Amino acid sequence: MRTNDLTPDLTDSQRKVLDFIQRFIAIYTVPPKLQEVAEGIGISSRGVAHRYVQALVEAGYIETDSGKHRGIRLLKSNPYRPESRLPLLGEIAAGKPIEAIPGQDEIDLSEFFGHNNFAVQVKGDSMIDAGILDGDTVIIEFRETADDGDIVVALIDESETTLKRFKRSQRGKYIKLIPENSEMEPMVYEAERVRIQGVLIGQLRKY
Repeated sequence: MRTNDLTPDLTDSQRKVLDFIQRFIAIYTVPPKLQEVAEGIGISSRGVAHRYVQALVEAGYIETDSGKHRGIRLLKSNPYRPESRLPLLGEIAAGKPIEAIPGQDEIDLSEFFGHNNFAVQVKGDSMIDAGILDGDTVIIEFRETADDGDIVVALIDESETTLKRFKRSQRGKYIKLIPENSEMEPMVYEAERVRIQGVLIGQLRKY
């Protein structure tokens, strides 16, 4: 399927900007500045980059807040993804062995996890009691809200990101970010200092 069939409302340049913004957030967990957008797509003009960004706003893919240092917020991701498929050869029992069943099906990882998401690699051992280890890759759904008990990517003071379990105080004034490590203490912040960027929906590990 062609990219044009999936994002008919965007030009090739606009899709390139959308893809860059999505990849930038996936890598750094903060949105890019306009100058970074321009450099990321290989142009020198911030004005041209601004026009591309504004087109994405009008198409409903992002929104911008001029009052923030990094004011781009992704509303929905580019539905085009490179092929990410693995052959599905059959079934295997987790108990006693059974014969693998040959087949021609595939698992499309982007379809399995959905399109409104990104992946980040875990550094550190603050979530080991939840089975999330240093070096694991976690799949995060883009969301700006979370329920108590969710594991979230939280942006603190618009500068520092962390993966922790989310809990809001009864009156909503404070947010507690709880590590899943018995040797670590929860972190408590005023609610306005924390912005939810996504919720954990999956995990990948290479052995």
